[in-house]
Amino acid sequence: MPRAGRGTTAGWWWGRWGTRIAWAEGAGGYRLLVAPALVEPVRAQLAKFERESVGWPPPAVVPKPALAHLALGTPTLWAAAVVAAFWAQGEWRGWLERRGALEPQGLFVRGEWWRPLTALFLHADWAHVWSNLLSGVLVFAVVCATFGRLRGWLLLGLASVAANTAVAALSFPGPYRSLGASTAVFAGLGLLTGRAAALAWGSVPSGRWRAVFVPLGAGLTLLALHGAGGQRTDVAAHVAGFGAGLLAGAAMARWRS
Repeated sequence: MPRAGRGTTAGWWWGRWGTRIAWAEGAGGYRLLVAPALVEPVRAQLAKFERESVGWPPPAVVPKPALAHLALGTPTLWAAAVVAAFWAQGEWRGWLERRGALEPQGLFVRGEWWRPLTALFLHADWAHVWSNLLSGVLVFAVVCATFGRLRGWLLLGLASVAANTAVAALSFPGPYRSLGASTAVFAGLGLLTGRAAALAWGSVPSGRWRAVFVPLGAGLTLLALHGAGGQRTDVAAHVAGFGAGLLAGAAMARWRS
């Protein structure tokens, strides 16, 4: 046992080699006192400890507020594009609306392939615009925060165009005309619902249907509350958008897992 000077502490323990190892703490730090034959093994163990302790303890993670995770940048740009498109509708006196609205005859007979996409940026009046902007910015921000900006917008575009194309195909050759971003809004809701349902199915070993019912029931409830009311509401487009997003979100969740 070494002598401890003023302001120091000391102690000892039995080492792994059956030899007593002493230590002393002073103003300059710690000192280990070992037999000469154990100097190299002890140094090797201390070196391992140094290597294994790199980066420890980890830095504290400060949780961000819930709204800080929302990706509002690109949804705001989308909202500006919708407002600009509606202004252009008035300037060109309905020409964009006649050439860009979703019509089965224009899509399948005249080969105007752009209609399922351009119809998403055209609206009937300002009330129609603002109702879609308010819900669209929020839904698209959550989609981008969940899937990533590039992947989120790609999934939204594919699901929305596929939904509009499917509705036009089901209405062909009869008269049908539709416009508005609500198809994309419900496609975003379907993406979030499908992803949550697929993750619940894959993470719960038993009672999977009960776990899947929670996000699926929530999504269907929102679809029924906001997608089936109003005299001029295009229920078919809303259901098709939600269904296309549901399949895309579930497929993406299963693929990434």
